[in-house]
Formats: sequence, structure tokens, C-alpha cells
Amino acid sequence: MKKIEAIIQPHRLDDVKDALVKAGVDGMTVTEVRGHGRQKGHTETYRGQEYKVDLLPKVLLEMVVSDSRVDEVSKALALAARSGKVGDGKIFITNVLEAIRIRNDDRGDAAL
Repeated sequence: MKKIEAIIQPHRLDDVKDALVKAGVDGMTVTEVRGHGRQKGHTETYRGQEYKVDLLPKVLLEMVVSDSRVDEVSKALALAARSGKVGDGKIFITNVLEAIRIRNDDRGDAAL
């Protein structure tokens, strides 16, 4: 099993969720986060004063999928999140040693 974590632009969330549902992803966790990558934020003006916005709003998606579905899910996610501009986000894929469904003690892929 693999855990897929993706940091994406907030305005792309609906498109990404739709693409993941079409790819057969049953469950995901979505968290509103703040951060920056290479774009390093930007400068804004408010009432004549300039200030730096260096932590931009992002969305963190987390899901666990079976090993055989990683390529399909990550490609669907990347395609739906891509705008071609700096700040589109990142996808991280890590190994998951075990998954356990609390309700009935299912383990491994059966718990997904």
C-alpha cells in the first residue's frame, strides 16, 4: 500500500476530487494548509502599506491506495491539479506498512 499526499491550489480542489472519484478513490482526507515553495509568496498593498504574503493558502489531500493503483491515481491527480503555472503543487508517495479498519479489524488492502 502507498500513501499519496498532494499539496494543490485551493481553486483546483473540485476538479481534483472529481478526477479521483473517476479513478476509483473511495476515501481521502482534505486539509486547508498554508505554505510556499519556489514562488516564495508575493507582496500586496493594503491602505498604502506594502506587506509580504509568504505563506499562501494550499490544500493537502491524503489517501492510501493499493500498490497497483498508485500510477493511475497519481496521474489523474496531477492532470486535474495542473494549471501550468508556478505553485501548482507537489505529490508525495510513501510506503504504508499496515492499514487496519477499526470497525471490524480488516487489515491491509481489505481495510482500504
